[in-house]
Amino acid sequence: MAHLPLTTLSEEEEIFRGAVREFAEERLRPLALEMDRENQLRPEILPWLFEMGLMGIEIPEELGGAGANFFMSVLAIEELARVDPAVAVVCDVQNTLFINAIKRWANPAQAERIFGALTTGTVGAYALSEAGAGSDAFALQCRAVEDGDGYRLTGRKLWITNGAEAGLFLVFANLDPGSGYKGITGFLVERESEGFSVPRKEDKLGIRASSTCELVLENVPVSKQNLIGEVGQGYKVAIETLNEGRIGIGAQMVGLAQGTLEAAFEYTMQREQFGQKVGEFQAVKHRVARSASELEAARLMVYNAARLKDSGQPFMRQAAMAKWFTSEMAERVASEALELYGGVGFTKECGAEKYLRDAKIGKIYEGTSFIQLETIAKSIATQGL
Repeated sequence: MAHLPLTTLSEEEEIFRGAVREFAEERLRPLALEMDRENQLRPEILPWLFEMGLMGIEIPEELGGAGANFFMSVLAIEELARVDPAVAVVCDVQNTLFINAIKRWANPAQAERIFGALTTGTVGAYALSEAGAGSDAFALQCRAVEDGDGYRLTGRKLWITNGAEAGLFLVFANLDPGSGYKGITGFLVERESEGFSVPRKEDKLGIRASSTCELVLENVPVSKQNLIGEVGQGYKVAIETLNEGRIGIGAQMVGLAQGTLEAAFEYTMQREQFGQKVGEFQAVKHRVARSASELEAARLMVYNAARLKDSGQPFMRQAAMAKWFTSEMAERVASEALELYGGVGFTKECGAEKYLRDAKIGKIYEGTSFIQLETIAKSIATQGL
């Protein structure tokens, strides 16, 4: 397995991380619990993210983006998740899924047009999942048929992150069901398209400020200029993009664990019981030490996968390992952190229970833990350890 320098950040990376952390502390923290209660992203959040350049991190500067690399996206997601994992996933889907898919698969004219929108206020959404196509991602019922100089799309999509806010949707539909997954094709669908609607937003356990929506497509017209990749390449677009997206989810889980553990540790060093700080008891110190060690291991796995991706080396196995391990770690650390608060941790007062609710999704979206373990196992079987 390849390894590159991990924890040492360049001066540019340190400055960027610091700027995102300052932004998250000053602007997001005062709103995080309120947005969770309201199940709604505050309207000022998206303009702030665009203003900070966090919604086009890898888009070239000449097209209005930050012109940075994938690792910078990972740092941004981690720092946003330290304060509010719900806001982090808005940024995550935009950068690691939607933008990466367009960078790799769109032609130059498409990329220029789409990136122009994405850097000036448009949110993107990645529409793959359906009621019967979750882990079995390519059992798609959404259909595309040729119609003159374009196509018509009909079907329903579920669990689509950013669905309430997005103006552009990368929709996967099967143009040739007889060819199985080889008929799946990617289409760019604009929100205002005839026959396209977002009828429902899910009421979720965690990451509640992030919208998760159902999409309905009823004979939606799509021009051939909005075909992303070639006909029948949709399965490849989806798989390769999800490999990158899993690193983003890993970063979200690392940031979440960092935020909840920091807050819980600070609380234990303020609260006194039996004549001393709670954090001075050996049992408490050991629980913090164990959680901090798991967190550091998880961070190294995410950074390693991101560095491999940026260097052009294979990273599929490392991405799956990072996604699996970080999601397991985040749930354990969030649970430990809640318990360090004692009774107050079980209330809505301190926010510890929010981190625990937010952590649960890490094992589910962008490939469940079962799928990650199967991916790792197949890689080992074909390539060895």
